[in-house]
Amino acid sequence: MTTSRLLHHFVYRKVSLKTTWKCRLLILMFVVLFAFLTRVFWIPWIGRSLVCREDVAPSDAILVENFDPDYRVFERAAALQKAGFSGRILIPTEASEHDPEVADTISRGITELMSRTARLENTREHLGSVVVVTPGFRSRRSSLIYRAVLTPAGVQTHCMPVVGEHAIENWAATWHGIEDVTEQLVKLEYYRFYVLPLARRGPAAPVSNTQHLRT
Repeated sequence: MTTSRLLHHFVYRKVSLKTTWKCRLLILMFVVLFAFLTRVFWIPWIGRSLVCREDVAPSDAILVENFDPDYRVFERAAALQKAGFSGRILIPTEASEHDPEVADTISRGITELMSRTARLENTREHLGSVVVVTPGFRSRRSSLIYRAVLTPAGVQTHCMPVVGEHAIENWAATWHGIEDVTEQLVKLEYYRFYVLPLARRGPAAPVSNTQHLRT
């Protein structure tokens, strides 16, 4: 038996093909061109994937999501209140970094100012149903979170997205829109596939103080 035949039982020779930099560049150019030509389809699709389905019904209260202060959500809440969907408003306020039990003074001041401007009424009563008014591109994530927290407590949750200057169809027109959508997309998937499944496996969180729900 020759040496080559003996080595065949222990090692073998493998031939592999590798792409050149020209081929990789061509593939990249093709991907970029394909994305550019199909942008009219995937830009609205990504935008819609971040926005909850508008679902408004008469409820015990309207919850204004105010973690990123935006007057538009207060304005929409005031319109819903005027239309008779609910006469009561809940406005969550952020907790202070130094004392999580005390609402931050600046955040509370902004909340009160926007509330007065939009002619809203505040309340802390317990709820059986609520309409969450939230900025558009974070509305799908907010809807998932509020439903995960409130549904086990017997609170029916509705969602009212408020789309701002970056609409579903044109968010990719500016770098700020791209940054906002990218951030919200990453957060949505993080909450959907990590935070919420982890929360379902743990003990249920108390929801008696709706004023301090934070996402």
